[in-house]
Amino acid sequence: MARNPRLDILYHDAALVAVNKPSGVLSAPGRGSEPTVADLLRGRAELADNRALRIVQRLDLGASGVLVYARTLAAQRELVRQFSQRRVEKLYLALVQGYVTEDGEVDLALTYSRRSQRVEASSRRGRPSVTRYRIRERVAGNTLLECRPLTGRTHQIRAHMAGIGHPLTVDPLYGGGQNVLLSNYKSDYRPSRRREERPLIDRLTLHALRLRVFHPTTGEELVIEAPVPKDLRATVTQLARLV
Repeated sequence: MARNPRLDILYHDAALVAVNKPSGVLSAPGRGSEPTVADLLRGRAELADNRALRIVQRLDLGASGVLVYARTLAAQRELVRQFSQRRVEKLYLALVQGYVTEDGEVDLALTYSRRSQRVEASSRRGRPSVTRYRIRERVAGNTLLECRPLTGRTHQIRAHMAGIGHPLTVDPLYGGGQNVLLSNYKSDYRPSRRREERPLIDRLTLHALRLRVFHPTTGEELVIEAPVPKDLRATVTQLARLV
């Protein structure tokens, strides 16, 4: 994690706050002492009237994008209810390995495996899980997808994309790579003699782009969007030039 990660507040009022979570920052407390997004937010002047930040959702450590916290107990209960009743619409960008041929839907029940310490498909023991995806752009060796998880299982998009043979481009846990090196795609790449090649991206290629909820107090529709981070945007641009 960066020493002082950039933490952009996308929306805030008396009931909730939405931020653009950087990759590498915890969205909820873990086993160690690493600071969470909430820890980093508590010093912000915009939230000085109420430092309380209550967990509503989670994003994987390596993912980036829209993350919402409630600022009151009533708001937390209402937002959690919306998530549990699948009233929330979530849109992710996922860069995956290989060329996806057409838009589609993954309907694979998922369960957590203690043996492998990851989520796996299991028709017998798994919980119903559905992800719809649409091709946004095909680039060298990879495809940028828009993914809409209709359910909210742990690692759902990661497991579902791996399940159809297209793991996230960077996701070692589910069959993706450790990073993206331009030299692996560009045939005439010339390495520098002065320094080792830097990866275009070396974190989970998953970004929570947009979230649609209903305001917990007013009931009005609230659409929050997080700009695509520089590392993911640059990776797609570089690979697109090689097609």
